[in-house]
Amino acid sequence: MTQDVILSVKDLTVNFTTDDGPREVLHGVSFEVKAGRTLGLVGESGSGKSVTAMSIMGLLPKPYGQVTGGEILYRGTDLVTLPAKERYAMRGNRISIIFQDPMTALNPVHTIGRQINEVLMLHRPELDKKARYAFALDMMNKVKIPLPEKRLNEYPHNLSGGMRQRVMIAMALACKPDILICDEPTTALDVTVQASILDLINELQEETGMAVIFITHDLGVVAEVCDDVAVMYDGQIRERADIFTLFDNPAHPYTKRLLGLMPGRTHQPKQMIDIRPLEEFDAAPSSP
Repeated sequence: MTQDVILSVKDLTVNFTTDDGPREVLHGVSFEVKAGRTLGLVGESGSGKSVTAMSIMGLLPKPYGQVTGGEILYRGTDLVTLPAKERYAMRGNRISIIFQDPMTALNPVHTIGRQINEVLMLHRPELDKKARYAFALDMMNKVKIPLPEKRLNEYPHNLSGGMRQRVMIAMALACKPDILICDEPTTALDVTVQASILDLINELQEETGMAVIFITHDLGVVAEVCDDVAVMYDGQIRERADIFTLFDNPAHPYTKRLLGLMPGRTHQPKQMIDIRPLEEFDAAPSSP
């Protein structure tokens, strides 16, 4: 696989309008995503992971959320300044996302087949109705959904959580994107289903060579699926490193705290785990 930089986020700042005025929630976020590699975007709830993903996708809630500075470069094109029509055509086509809760992401009143068909109608207009059905059936097989012909005619509530998530993966990969953003896609699933979803994403990445941004607060998942890691806290990237460097030699105090609280590392003496209030990490410098 090539190691070309597919996506480069540079000094990204995002404001949200509140009753008390504008509030900056991302403060100069920067990272790169390379072809064929998985970047883990890790941090606690509220650290800015999902806001970063929504900024890349152009899905910040309007008019309250707004990118106020920086660049989001996809193959050299700044998505921040891209006209809305062109960004709409790119979303779900070249850059796709899998959301945390497939039950709210899927339309409850449309069949699975209709929803996959809609993606193909938008982004693969050269396919006729018969070709779209064959393509949807092939995608259902790729994500290993049993009885795919039957499932295409069913509604989201007829499927288990794991199968709904597989449907979301099928829809996200239908147009063979360069970048797949996974926003905590296994949080609501049990452990065995989570493992199968992670294996599936890895298999499809090896097959297509796409880049993956995997958003999670679970460092165990990061260790299993990621090549590189960016640690977020309070709207900033506090540390960036490859997976082995991060786990073997973490540089930032916040990263050390996260690692110290991982199950399986609790054998460390309590004094080795940084238990300072989170606010004190603001004073610590971020690693490059």
